[in-house]
Amino acid sequence: MTAADGLCAVVLAAGAGTRLRPLTLLRPKALCPVGNVPLLDRALDRVAALGLAGPGTVAVNASHLADQVVAHVGDRVHLSVEPDGPLGTAGGVGRLRDWIDGRPALVANADAYLAGGSLQALLAGWDGRTVRLLGVPAAPGQVGIFSGFAFAGFSLVPWRRVRRLPDEPGELVRAVWRPAEAAGALEVVPFDGHFRDTGTAAGYLAANLHAAAAAGGRGGNLIAAGAVVAGRCVSSVVGCGAVVRGRLTRSVVWPGCTVRRDEHLTDSIRAGPAVPPS
Repeated sequence: MTAADGLCAVVLAAGAGTRLRPLTLLRPKALCPVGNVPLLDRALDRVAALGLAGPGTVAVNASHLADQVVAHVGDRVHLSVEPDGPLGTAGGVGRLRDWIDGRPALVANADAYLAGGSLQALLAGWDGRTVRLLGVPAAPGQVGIFSGFAFAGFSLVPWRRVRRLPDEPGELVRAVWRPAEAAGALEVVPFDGHFRDTGTAAGYLAANLHAAAAAGGRGGNLIAAGAVVAGRCVSSVVGCGAVVRGRLTRSVVWPGCTVRRDEHLTDSIRAGPAVPPS
């Protein structure tokens, strides 16, 4: 299957990101930068590589700090705002049922960090009837496993399952994936690149450090244009407009933030001069 076969994409960006607080008190999780690129833009680039772009074929939902998401995407996509709080992965897709309108949906979690690899295998040979999940080999004892694989952020959902989803809070794992698995109608397609769940601070930091290493910059760093780095950085990511006068080791500095001369950040995330209390 290809985009020409009527596929649409739904990028889920509405979650409150409670596990990633206090970062998500400043920005919605989908707009937190990894390797100086907002996670949402990474997801949109992935679906664009499949030929899916524009408000006719790509939708993004928003709820937590929705105004930031709305301003960020503009008219690039179809927007679905959930004003009364996030509806979850199933409810978010269900709310878009009229827009999806008979098409199968490629559903993407905006907080999934993927590097390298391709999503083409997820579509190859798909008949539009089964549910497909992108997966990576599960770690020992990991929960939420499908045939030995952990979910890697992207799934294909046939229209006949989309149309049953109500516009109310719910999760795809319970509403679609597990029922399809029980019916023998779920396939897991291995991802041939690097995947990281960025939903926790540890996962978010690890994704940034991977992006820095992949960039191959001096000292293993990824320094945005417009950043001022007068201190010493090792294996770190520094955003546009940031000023680093101290030292960084395996750390992330968001755009516009400052690291003072007397500071040495290790395995840290500098997201702002002051973070609102949780």
